[in-house]
Amino acid sequence: MTIHWAGTGLSSIPGLRRLIAAGQPVVVWNRTVDKARAAVGDLTGDIRAYTPDALAQAVQPGDIVVSMLPADQHPPIAAMCVDKGAHFVSSSYVSPAMAELDDAARAAGVALVNEVGLDPGIDHLMAHELVADYRQIAQPGDVVRFTSYCGGVPKHPNPFRYKFSWSPLGVLRALKSPSKSLKDGQVLDVSRPWDAITPYDAPLPVPERFEVYPNRDSLPFVQQYGFDPAWDVSDFVRGTIRLKGWQDAWTPVFTEIESLTGAAGEARLREMADQFWRDNSYAEGEPDRVVLFVALRAERDGAAVFDKEWVLDAHGNANGSAMAQLVSTPVALAVQAVAAGRIAPGVHAAPHDPVQVADWLVETGQIAQHMAKVDHLAHSG
Repeated sequence: MTIHWAGTGLSSIPGLRRLIAAGQPVVVWNRTVDKARAAVGDLTGDIRAYTPDALAQAVQPGDIVVSMLPADQHPPIAAMCVDKGAHFVSSSYVSPAMAELDDAARAAGVALVNEVGLDPGIDHLMAHELVADYRQIAQPGDVVRFTSYCGGVPKHPNPFRYKFSWSPLGVLRALKSPSKSLKDGQVLDVSRPWDAITPYDAPLPVPERFEVYPNRDSLPFVQQYGFDPAWDVSDFVRGTIRLKGWQDAWTPVFTEIESLTGAAGEARLREMADQFWRDNSYAEGEPDRVVLFVALRAERDGAAVFDKEWVLDAHGNANGSAMAQLVSTPVALAVQAVAAGRIAPGVHAAPHDPVQVADWLVETGQIAQHMAKVDHLAHSG
């Protein structure tokens, strides 16, 4: 079994190095061989120039292909894997095109594993763990509130309250995206993130206030996380977290984005992105920070019966940026799980098996500077 790892961008290296250092047979693919050689050349010489055809010709039955390439390239690579009888792993969301491969993957006996990065990925693990914990005491009619907030923020804050480790253009485009979540039992449709920014007081060792807003469509994850239909789900949101003061610092950006349309608007977005990269990118060697808070609260007869929250705070260090470590390490764990036959054929997101969840959370805790499961009821008592 050979592991083919395609893409050695900013979020790939720690997990890739982990697999190579563990003695796994890894072929590294990248469009620019020199960049890949600079990243992992001290560990391996098996680095090849990536093209879809070259990868397809090299893949053999039983191999595992990891795609850390842009998300739109995942489905054709996964389809190639199904044809070749090989497995597939990525950190990206399961797209409709990926989901359509489920029957073919099952028939071929191969696993197509997605959503095994940070968000989506580690957040899924924490959600599955909380749901399994709560299920032990759950009763029909319980009012359930679930929140999951994740974000990369500067370890050393700047006036802009944000720093860029990748293209600002992607961040700006995301600000134009609508979201869907549940609030007080009703579907909350938000056309722009800045219409739904709220404060979030995080239970860190030194309590800290952040700003959060819903992201994407949260509703499909009610089922993915195994919520019982008998529960009265009042709030359910997966969202993005930013430093306190982010809204004020970015208000001029929001105002301008609101007015941008068409080709001229896209040109202006690119111009803004270039300026942001010049003014607010991470300096060489500057540590980043990732925070993740996943909480589940249940009430019965007006009183809380369950209120627990996973808390993660990680900083970049000599092993790489916090973002890169938290994205690529779960990818490496997924590769090892597939190699060990612990993931069934078909299209999957992050595992919900309790043993795998526990193991992967332990690995995550070794990356973070602080990670804990907080019981708010015990704390308040």
